[in-house]
Amino acid sequence: MEGSLILLWPAALPLMGSPGPATLSIAGVGAAYGIRAGLPFLAGICTGTTVVLIAVATGVTGLVLSVPALANAVTVAAALYILYLAWRIATAPVLGDTNAETRPPAFVNAFLLAIANPKAFAAIGAVFSGHSLVRQDPFLDAGLKVAALIVVIVTVNVLWLAFGSSFSLLLRNPRAGRIANIGFAVLLLLSVVLAVWPL
Repeated sequence: MEGSLILLWPAALPLMGSPGPATLSIAGVGAAYGIRAGLPFLAGICTGTTVVLIAVATGVTGLVLSVPALANAVTVAAALYILYLAWRIATAPVLGDTNAETRPPAFVNAFLLAIANPKAFAAIGAVFSGHSLVRQDPFLDAGLKVAALIVVIVTVNVLWLAFGSSFSLLLRNPRAGRIANIGFAVLLLLSVVLAVWPL
């Protein structure tokens, strides 16, 4: 079993931790609002991504994707929400601006983003179906993979929040901070384009 985990985690980390709508949004929130203010957003991303993981593990994802109209509606709703989130990040006040009164996106915002993130379904589906930890017991196998991938979900999102917030310490200058916020918003939009329309 340990040998399988040693193969599972290195495969999961780059797939689940690579830039995408959730990871870039959490980095953007970290850069725009700082690590402490980004913790509720982090919790929402981790919780929503765990819901995606459970949906993949139980086969619910396959049922949703088998109805093209429903799959298309979810994709459009996700894209619209991510556009809104990109706008929030781009227009967020620079840290240190004492006149700023905007609040960072909350737990619910992050949760909705995570469960509507097309990259999460693809990455988790690839890792989940591509590895087996206990071949003779599919239920134990699924449970162990869910537990192992929750560790990956928390790890990669904490790292992305820390990465983004490290910029916040350097970007208290209003012009540099605005450029960084807009840059993260643009990267978030590009990640959606690449997730929905892969090249």
